[in-house]
Amino acid sequence: MRSPGRRAPHPPRPLPLPLPPPPLLLLLLLLLPAPARGSAAPSELKVRVRLPDGQVAEESLQADGRADCISLELRQPDGTLISFTADFRRDVKIFRALILGELEKGQSQFQALCFITRLHHNEIIPSEAMAKLRQKNPRAIRQAEEVRGLEQLHMDMAVNFSKGAWLSPHIHNVCAEAREAIYTREEDVKFWLERGVDGSMFEVLPSQPADLSSCRLVGDRWKPCLCHYGLSLAWYPCLLKYCHSREPSGRLSSYKCGIRSCQKSYNFDYYVPQKQLCLWDEDT
Repeated sequence: MRSPGRRAPHPPRPLPLPLPPPPLLLLLLLLLPAPARGSAAPSELKVRVRLPDGQVAEESLQADGRADCISLELRQPDGTLISFTADFRRDVKIFRALILGELEKGQSQFQALCFITRLHHNEIIPSEAMAKLRQKNPRAIRQAEEVRGLEQLHMDMAVNFSKGAWLSPHIHNVCAEAREAIYTREEDVKFWLERGVDGSMFEVLPSQPADLSSCRLVGDRWKPCLCHYGLSLAWYPCLLKYCHSREPSGRLSSYKCGIRSCQKSYNFDYYVPQKQLCLWDEDT
């Protein structure tokens, strides 16, 4: 019972619903405050991504602030396991493919390839920023906002696995299954040599492309040829986004407010001593 003459209070007005995020932030990934000093344990983010052929796969992204590196791993629908490692400290990026073998064609259970190239600045967000990414909706299917151009890479040199740690300590773990199939480029080797890397780990491959036929054109499986392999990074954080706010003093300031995602494909060609090591070229 209320007191005589006293009106009942009006029910509170419902708060307006928040507006949907702008298109650039539809990824719903937040950059959280930096962790406390000393807390540099590797972080992992799992994301469901849309592949170029329309299928959906789960991608794992890891960041290690202590080692200053980022790794990405994705299993394709055909069973191939693709991984990418960015070593910011050594300016090295490593692509690895574990390809299921065709037993009926005399191949082993799987074949491993490693391609190592120079890491350029602004190709991918820094490891410290990657470590702070958190996802609001883990069931959402992510599709890259930007499709970057196809990159053609001629791998004309081989890397000695036993000495690979001199170039990047990650080669020992990432390329362990590809000891005899680790490839790089002369132009990248020149850059690393200028940085003081020991050149004895590199070896020029025995033939140049002009002297070889593409493996798909070679009928004899035991003849050398030029192999082609293509892979795609379907989704990765390539840039940081900055938003702007006005301080009480009237001065504009900027702050990190998200990421931009990219998709990029690579085509590698390289020498193989026998076509038997490049049978997927028969299907392309």
